[in-house]
Amino acid sequence: SIRLIEGVRTKMVEKYVREEPMVRGPQFIIRLRSHTVFENTPIKLFCTVEGFPMPVVKWYRDGVIMDLSSGRYLIEAKGGSHSLMIPRCSTDDTAQYTAVAGNSHGQASSQASIIVKRYKDEEESSPYAWLPFTGRHENIHYTKINITFVEKFGPVFATEGESATLSATMTLNPNLANLQPEAQWYRDDTRLFDSKWVKIETGRGITTLTLPNLYKDDEGLYTLRMVTKGGTAEHSAFVSVADGPPPVARAPGAPMDIKIHDANRDYVIVSWKPPNTTTEGPIIGYFVDKCEVGTENWTQCNDHPIKICKYPVSGLFEGHSFYFRVRAVNSSGISKPSRMSDPIAAMDPTELERLHAKKLGGKLDVVSYNDEVEGKPPGPPSGIHVCEIDRTYVVLSWDGPKYFGKVPMWYYIEKAWQRVNTKVPIRSTRYAVFDLAEGKEYKFRVLSANMYGASAPSQPSGLVETLQLKGVPSAPGQVVATRETDTSLLIQWAPPKEPNNLIGYYIDQCVKGTNNWTSANHKPHKSTKFVVSGLTTGETYIFRVQAINELGLSDESQESAPLSVRAALTNPSAPYDIALLNCDGRSMVLNWKKPLHSGGTEIKEYYVDKRRSGTTMWREIHIPPVTERLYKVEGLTEGAVYQFHVYAANLAGLGPASKHSDDFTCKAWTMPEPGPAYDLTFCEVRDSSVVLEWNKPIYTGSGPITGYHVEYAETGSSVWITANETAVSNRFLKEISCVVDEKSGDIILSFESCQLDESSQFIWKKDYKEITHFSKGLTIKTEGSHSKLIFKNPDKEDIGTYSVSVTNTSGVSSSYTISAEELEKMLALSYDIRHPIIPLKSELAYKILERGRMRFWLQAEEISSNVTYKFFANNKELSGMGHNVSTGIIEFIMDHFTEENEGTFTCQITDGGGKAQSSLVLIGDGRKETRFHCLACTSNLLLQVVQQKMVFNFDFRCAPSSPLGASAEELVIKCTWFYDVKTPLPGCVHWFIDSQVVEPTDKDKGLYSIVITNSENSHKRTLDLSGDGESPLRIIVNCCHYNRGKVVGGLPDVVTIMEKKTLSLTCTVCGDPKPQVSWLKNGADVEPDDQYVVSIDQGKFASLTIKGVSMEDSGRYAMIVQNKYGGESVDIVVSVSVVYHKLQDLLKAMKMFRLSAAPILSVLCLTLCYLVFIAATDSLSQ
Repeated sequence: SIRLIEGVRTKMVEKYVREEPMVRGPQFIIRLRSHTVFENTPIKLFCTVEGFPMPVVKWYRDGVIMDLSSGRYLIEAKGGSHSLMIPRCSTDDTAQYTAVAGNSHGQASSQASIIVKRYKDEEESSPYAWLPFTGRHENIHYTKINITFVEKFGPVFATEGESATLSATMTLNPNLANLQPEAQWYRDDTRLFDSKWVKIETGRGITTLTLPNLYKDDEGLYTLRMVTKGGTAEHSAFVSVADGPPPVARAPGAPMDIKIHDANRDYVIVSWKPPNTTTEGPIIGYFVDKCEVGTENWTQCNDHPIKICKYPVSGLFEGHSFYFRVRAVNSSGISKPSRMSDPIAAMDPTELERLHAKKLGGKLDVVSYNDEVEGKPPGPPSGIHVCEIDRTYVVLSWDGPKYFGKVPMWYYIEKAWQRVNTKVPIRSTRYAVFDLAEGKEYKFRVLSANMYGASAPSQPSGLVETLQLKGVPSAPGQVVATRETDTSLLIQWAPPKEPNNLIGYYIDQCVKGTNNWTSANHKPHKSTKFVVSGLTTGETYIFRVQAINELGLSDESQESAPLSVRAALTNPSAPYDIALLNCDGRSMVLNWKKPLHSGGTEIKEYYVDKRRSGTTMWREIHIPPVTERLYKVEGLTEGAVYQFHVYAANLAGLGPASKHSDDFTCKAWTMPEPGPAYDLTFCEVRDSSVVLEWNKPIYTGSGPITGYHVEYAETGSSVWITANETAVSNRFLKEISCVVDEKSGDIILSFESCQLDESSQFIWKKDYKEITHFSKGLTIKTEGSHSKLIFKNPDKEDIGTYSVSVTNTSGVSSSYTISAEELEKMLALSYDIRHPIIPLKSELAYKILERGRMRFWLQAEEISSNVTYKFFANNKELSGMGHNVSTGIIEFIMDHFTEENEGTFTCQITDGGGKAQSSLVLIGDGRKETRFHCLACTSNLLLQVVQQKMVFNFDFRCAPSSPLGASAEELVIKCTWFYDVKTPLPGCVHWFIDSQVVEPTDKDKGLYSIVITNSENSHKRTLDLSGDGESPLRIIVNCCHYNRGKVVGGLPDVVTIMEKKTLSLTCTVCGDPKPQVSWLKNGADVEPDDQYVVSIDQGKFASLTIKGVSMEDSGRYAMIVQNKYGGESVDIVVSVSVVYHKLQDLLKAMKMFRLSAAPILSVLCLTLCYLVFIAATDSLSQ
């Protein structure tokens, strides 16, 4: 027996040695090493990689796959050894090089940097600063390259699934071919590189970033940094990515930011961020899906939705690589899947640390194994501690014992000194323990083991308490909105008092006066401030904020105060053109022009300083500041020479000082001619004309001013030309639309500016004087580039010339003259609009009905659902009127019309602001008692077949015995009755049938009749359907039964099929005319595509073919066959089975099973697999 045990141990060791490399992802035995070399010298990078099957190695330079076709780089591969050689290095070869090894079980990579240096002082700096450098750069002065952006990218608003491109063009000064700047792209301060999701191209003064397939993960602030040795230039803009159309109405948006944590041999931990829900219902939970790399089969990892945004996925195969994605669920349905994660391999993270190297003489690396005495278990682990705690799991970490034996070593974990059942042997010194109770305390310890036994347990960990579900964060605090630009606002808020593992925030926006809330961001924002872009200038918005953690969204914060979108206030620019208007020897009158840029608000005040010419000290000359641009400076010294400058101020603060004035000498003016006019401005610039305005001079000279001469000169010319030979007495020389509002009746002068600055204002004038009084209902309304002057109470005093000018533009202006004749026409039109009349198609009329009733009615051209009306008979209001919006008819029925009712009848209508009235007079012989008799029964009782129903039609005509003019028309009634009318209709008409007639059979034979009666006589029509042979009923029965659409046969009730097979459902149909065939899946129409193929051959062979069936194709299918005589449907249940694939997975797991007991266990496991296979085969056959 001792020999048998020794033999078993020997065989097991050999089994481990042989079996260990059979199924393995790639791993680097010798990794790449970084090098620093001089230019024009060769360099060779090499590495050794192992794995089964043999991995394929690809080479990358700075994250981009290398182009080997130029011959500049030489690649060699011999077995597991790979090398990259550069025969002659240049400074352009300075980069980070990566070797990526991959096989069907995963990927591995190794990186190294090559630094190519120039000789002597020509060495260049490198971004790989972590490598050792000995050079000193303190005294290097780099060439300053000035970068000017010519075209910049702006904010982007897109939807998931679309693409977006950000590009910028620039000029370089100086533009050196060998010293080009580096373009670096960032998203929220994270550097971006070429990948599946991002494409970057740079060259010849332009750089472009393309996002080919947008997800919400791509949302953020994108920054372009052009990096040179002398500095950087950068530009930023926000990219917004909204949710795409959901698969089901009101389903939630997709989750985002899928991260993989703590990957190990058989599990990973997946986390994500929840989507925002503004109009959708609350999220119930999430489904996590996985897909093995190299396949396209996504499988769901959890059977029931999980409520938190973190999930441990276990049961993975060691060495295999997987993608993961997440879907959100609410009461309406399931969202689209998130962007899939990067591939992650289920590998032991410490497996590569089993090799140990020793330095011999500082030159030679020797890889060796330290063999311990065989036949002994390893020592105990140490330093056990918890590195991550969650609600239902903890991640343990420990230090392994010193162990260099050839026999594999693994670990056991004990909880409350009971061994934790792990599905695979634990090789790493880090492992997650799942299925723990929420909010409870635990202790753990670890044992190491090999085939010879287990070690003593480690020292226990400290007391570990799992987390408790604290709930979502509390609502954020006060939300404050401030102006940023004319299309954006800055939103700030206070963080929640209870963050509870806060992830970020969602900001919602809404136009004031509506309840249409939309998301301002679609990816959680971490900061407590956010710039909302893409808003409408002049519109008013309100905002609210929600906090997010793994459990979902908090309550909404309080709404912010409403704020209109306008450019933020800034300090005004400087005034200019200070002029002297008068001087009396002791004072001077100054004038200046207002700043070109007001800073977004009105200029409130000005400050004036003075100094003696030739000095540097400025002195303020007035307190408080002045509000007009005309100021008299007093207390001056006669004969002294002064200079002045002026500051402008608004609500934002004080602007810069103006350029100082010319030298002004304080000497009294005594000349006879007047002083200069001032505040010369121009407007209404046209191709050959311009309007000038000015103010009269302050100094008038020796007499009153009798007129003005205007001169002009071309720019750059000193030759002035007189514009008017005769002096004009007014202070101005000579497009606005004028309309009457169709709803309010207001007269409106409207103007749209073709130019507009953030601080531009519309200035309206009458007869070239600014309008400042608004007491008569005159209002100015400005929205964006439109401005309106509105006359709410116009009268004859409003005749005149109206002009408008736009500040901070190149003379944008217009004018319009309202004459007396035009005003009279507009006043008449305004009255008609404010006092509208509802047009009538027909005036009030009447009809005499049976039993002495009278119908009064009229018809309007159009009425709304809010119409109101009154009916008067001899000035007495009566009730009981009704109306029909679609026809415009308003009617009143009088039950007993007698001689007492004769007189005047009036109907008054009010609809919105419109009114109408119509009257009718009925006096004397115009009213007579009316009796009806039947004029004629013009047709027999007819029978038609409609959709397997018998429909009876009968026409008859009645009229009163004493016609009363045009209102007493013949009464024509067409009666149509279906089979289900069994009882007499109300009134004088009776309809009898002796049976229901739907899909008629022989049982429906009988006599069908209609009887029409009044007080004098009656009329009867009969249809006999009681005969045999080719009777009408027999014809109907045969037609409905034999010609309707039917399924002859060929479809089973239940179909069972394995995955990836092709399913064909085929049957024979008949009917005359040829029936139409449609297919349903779970009650929804089947849409034909590449997978679902629907066909009908020769009008009688119908089929549905499903290619490559999967679990999602299981369900209840229905085929509906129908023509005008009827049809029928057939149901088929389709079940797609995956037992065969699960059996393959089980056999694969058995192949990887490491035997640690007697060989008899292997036999038992194989037997169990055989029994499972037999059971699966039986279930498929059933």
